Amino acid sequence: MTFENIDIVTWIAAGVLAACFLFQLYWYARYMAAPARKIRRDKANVQRNNVPCTKDELPPVSVILCAHNESENLSNYLQALLSQDYPEFEVIVVDDGSEDDTRQVIEQYMAYDNRLRKTFVPYGARVRSTKKLALTLAAKAARYDYLLLTDADCRPESKYWISEMVKGFRKTKDPRNDQMVNDQMVNDIVLGFGAYFYEKGHVNRLVRYDTLFNGLHYLGAALCGHPYMGVGRNLAYRKSLFFDSGGFTHLMTNRAGDDDLFVNHVATRKNTAVVVSRESLTWSPAKETLREWLQQKRRHLSVSPLYRESTKARLTVEPVTRGLFYAALLVMVIRYCLGWSGWAFGAAEIIACGAVGLFLFRWILQTAVINISARRMGLHRFNMLSVLWFDIVLPLVSAWMLIVPKKNNKW
Repeated sequence: MTFENIDIVTWIAAGVLAACFLFQLYWYARYMAAPARKIRRDKANVQRNNVPCTKDELPPVSVILCAHNESENLSNYLQALLSQDYPEFEVIVVDDGSEDDTRQVIEQYMAYDNRLRKTFVPYGARVRSTKKLALTLAAKAARYDYLLLTDADCRPESKYWISEMVKGFRKTKDPRNDQMVNDQMVNDIVLGFGAYFYEKGHVNRLVRYDTLFNGLHYLGAALCGHPYMGVGRNLAYRKSLFFDSGGFTHLMTNRAGDDDLFVNHVATRKNTAVVVSRESLTWSPAKETLREWLQQKRRHLSVSPLYRESTKARLTVEPVTRGLFYAALLVMVIRYCLGWSGWAFGAAEIIACGAVGLFLFRWILQTAVINISARRMGLHRFNMLSVLWFDIVLPLVSAWMLIVPKKNNKW
């Protein structure tokens, strides 16, 4: 057995494959698995230190949601917000130019619950993103410093949603040295996860996988000290931070980005926390057609060029190494098949088996990380073929959308 007859192309492909595999192994183990580790660690801490929070430790909260023609969703989900088991909170609904019965639905609920308040975006407001204006108006109207954002089509997982998200504002101790993680007493930003309801069909499975994958990505990055985005379906920050940082002043020219761009602008290692317990989740109906989902994804990706340079660099490395991993694997398989001369087990066979072994190891690892995270968060899991298919297709979809831009519609 000799390696002298292995050509240079195969050696280069083998080197690229090995290097990309090591990075992917590190990335999944450190970043993607971080939310699952946090859930396990938080459960252990609760069992070990099961001391309930007092009323003084639960500050009053303003829950904010914007509504544009959302009468049906408000009828379905608003009661779940008003039924939260929390000492003191208010719910502010911003009517953003609705033409249906949104206003009437809000007023019906206001008639019997004085914790519900409403405001509205002035008719004919000349801004590119009326949602940012709506959130700004709601923040100004909020009575309390702690703002918890969601959408009109969102339903909290439990009546303890507010309580769970508010826990993220309190600093926690580092279990390794029993010291405070940093010097401040209170966090300014809390990142949560917004899940989609399970429905049968490939589009629903695609949307749920993409949402979970991206969620593990940004939550894991924040847990590792690199927060870069959040989602408006489940996001909290302090009112003082919002106005001290200028709010959406520097973002009003962009239609999207009321959640991720704002977080990308103000979030740091020291002021951001992550909450991923089951009780902290929100649920929304997923897009029903591939066209609707593509439009939604294009809108989200349209703001990524405005991220910080360090964020863009981190977001680029993973899909690039993933693509190179598959490309190198394909090159090695093709080279081996072209040079195959029988069932003799030589140097070429060893290299080919090694490449397939790395592929299988990564495939099993990513499936395990994604499904363990899904199980601990109370989500549906994915079979291995779905994981492989989405792992290959989704980066291609994102690359196509970034390379071929299209004008975005209103939020």
